[in-house]
Amino acid sequence: MTPTKFVGVGNYLDMLSDPAFRSSLVTFLAFAVFIVPTTFVISLGAALLVARTRVMQSFFRSVFFLPTACSYVVASLIWKMSIFSGIRSGLANGVLGWFGVDSIPWLSLADPPWYWLVIVTARLWLQVGFYMILFLAGIQRISPTLYEAAAIDGAEGWKVFRHITLPQLRATSTAVLLLLLINAFQAFDEFYNILSTFGTYPPYARPPLVYLYYTALGSGQDFGHGSAGAVILTLIIAIVAVVQGRILRLGDRGE
Repeated sequence: MTPTKFVGVGNYLDMLSDPAFRSSLVTFLAFAVFIVPTTFVISLGAALLVARTRVMQSFFRSVFFLPTACSYVVASLIWKMSIFSGIRSGLANGVLGWFGVDSIPWLSLADPPWYWLVIVTARLWLQVGFYMILFLAGIQRISPTLYEAAAIDGAEGWKVFRHITLPQLRATSTAVLLLLLINAFQAFDEFYNILSTFGTYPPYARPPLVYLYYTALGSGQDFGHGSAGAVILTLIIAIVAVVQGRILRLGDRGE
């Protein structure tokens, strides 16, 4: 079928002026602001603990990394139907019941937005182990002589971490932050599978990929606007990645 009208950049302008698309970008920002630093801190802390473990280190490394092998779809359904089901028999409400706390409707779209806790904890469980392995590899590359020199000078604890461990992990930290930000942009499975039961999404609960999915593959089958939105999202990811790399000096050889 031959198009009768060339729209040029019209689809891109429509997407940029679409309040729903802009709202999805705000959802990403809210999600990224929490998930990126939280994952970074937990992953780094887990790597430090595993690195200091002298007994069964391989076991603990495997335990932390194992959730990475789980499908995002499967994990989302487990979180939705078993742990945070919103009924008294659900694991989360069962634990709260032991302390005399009433059941919480975790997946209700009304305020307060408890569904954010469900989505964030699912993502943390799935990805912390992967970034822990990256940090652990970086920690193992640090020369032991640096810590020996610090011990001779009487430095310990926070001072050693701040002046030796953290600076030596600069390249690893930069890569981890970049990957975390890109993965936050690509959030789809947990939002779609946990909240899809309701058919509609409340404000700030639909990230860009979920919005583009419904735009291109929903009832309207609007491939033009869906493709334009995907290109815009790709450009945003590329720009953010380049700017973050420049700010954090990604690629510098010195640490």
